[in-house]
Amino acid sequence: MTDLWKANRAQPRAAVFTSVANWSTSGLKDITWRGDKYLWSKSREFIRFVAAPKKSGETFELATNIEDRRIRWEFERNDWRLISPLQLSVDYWLYRDYICGSKGEFTVAKDQYVRLNTGWFSDRSACYLAAGRPVIIQETGFTKNYGGKAGLLSFRSLNEIVDAVKTINADYAKHSRAARALARDVFEAEKVLRSLLDRAGI
Repeated sequence: MTDLWKANRAQPRAAVFTSVANWSTSGLKDITWRGDKYLWSKSREFIRFVAAPKKSGETFELATNIEDRRIRWEFERNDWRLISPLQLSVDYWLYRDYICGSKGEFTVAKDQYVRLNTGWFSDRSACYLAAGRPVIIQETGFTKNYGGKAGLLSFRSLNEIVDAVKTINADYAKHSRAARALARDVFEAEKVLRSLLDRAGI
């Protein structure tokens, strides 16, 4: 996997934290358990942390399909750049170049993953790591197994996002190296497949 995501270790000039997300997935796999509804959507979590760019002093860019003008305005007012996901997802190379040209990733997780503490982690975030791009991602319990330190920082609050941005900016080269090392140690195809086969008894 990491061979496909080799990128310049240096922070790209004028690069920002980015991510790619489908905004309107709620309803597809929402579940109700013990009287509580758990959404199959990131939109509520993104809205919870809409102030993150302004509070951290960073511009965040999100490739997503927000159609509600009021919501778009609220994001733009808080220093988000919103772009169409279609222009970079129609081709693998465009998608790869977008990630490699980013400073890192900032993203949230779906409501279900967060509230149920599932340990979920994004395959897209693994691509950022493989490209040597640090990731700031909402905690779902995955730090019990990996991450939470250099290269991959988690958050549960707005203040933790601000701290994560400061930490990465203080030594970007260190976090870039750590991101790629984590991708090799945890997400390299050979290691993942070997683990699956071993557990299957093959």
